[in-house]
Amino acid sequence: MSKRYNRIAVLKGGWSPERDVSLNSGAAAAKALVEAGYDVFEIDVSRDLGERLHEVKPDAVFNALHGQWGEDGCVQGLLEIMGIPYTHSGVLASSLAMDKQRAKAVFEDANIPSPFGKIVSRGEAAGGHVMEPPYVVKPNAQGSSVGVYIVRKGDNRPPAELTSKEWALGEEVLVEKFIPGRELTVAVMGDRALCVTEITTALQFYDYEAKYAAGGSKHVLPADVPQDITERCLDLALRAHNALGCRGLSRADFRYDPDAENEQVYCLEVNTQPGLTATSLAPEQAAHLGVSFPALCAWMVEDASCQR
Repeated sequence: MSKRYNRIAVLKGGWSPERDVSLNSGAAAAKALVEAGYDVFEIDVSRDLGERLHEVKPDAVFNALHGQWGEDGCVQGLLEIMGIPYTHSGVLASSLAMDKQRAKAVFEDANIPSPFGKIVSRGEAAGGHVMEPPYVVKPNAQGSSVGVYIVRKGDNRPPAELTSKEWALGEEVLVEKFIPGRELTVAVMGDRALCVTEITTALQFYDYEAKYAAGGSKHVLPADVPQDITERCLDLALRAHNALGCRGLSRADFRYDPDAENEQVYCLEVNTQPGLTATSLAPEQAAHLGVSFPALCAWMVEDASCQR
């Protein structure tokens, strides 16, 4: 691959609840980019990011931030103002995908099935069932399953965590119909949906611990599902990527209910900056198709641009 860029700043860390995951993603990406022959500078992001970038003067930025401020269009806007090419999605797509309810509206317009959900205040969700159980309560603008709770059929009340004084995940929550079945995910690399992975876990569901703790989950690649379900997931992932206006690498998460009429597949959300840790799904899918991790990171760098 010919290089347009050489001096690369890897943004990692930040101050969202996903800081630790981002530090791991950034370190892994930086190491891979060094292996691919780039001159790499790692920046643990704080509010002086503009000054740091002015000092480093990178040719391009590899954005390994996760969560609020790094994945929601904020950093992307700064990079647009500074005129520095960057990886992953642009301002609008990042903002849309991070806001789960607005992403659902985009999915509906694109005829992409998604579970019914509604936005309520945290106090309303904590005060009593706002939807017939089973349902899911989640922050409307967080990732990595931070603050996600399943309310099972027969549960007397919503999760007590919603009333905690330590809650720092926003005052709006999304209450969404729980879809039973299997957890599937598809990474999209540019204009190509890669493959389907099934995620299983011995924990209650695929939460933060299951995603990032060693042994917290098992990835079955390729997923052992009917061929038409594989094709449906690949199609829906690419359509969701395009409907939101994503660029570079993204990952769409699905619930597949084999017992439902027509074996329905529901799109839960699109991650515009999927994790790049040792247990991450998108790099696994790329490797399964013969794209090494350094090659994947190099592809993302060479895809970088402004006005994404």
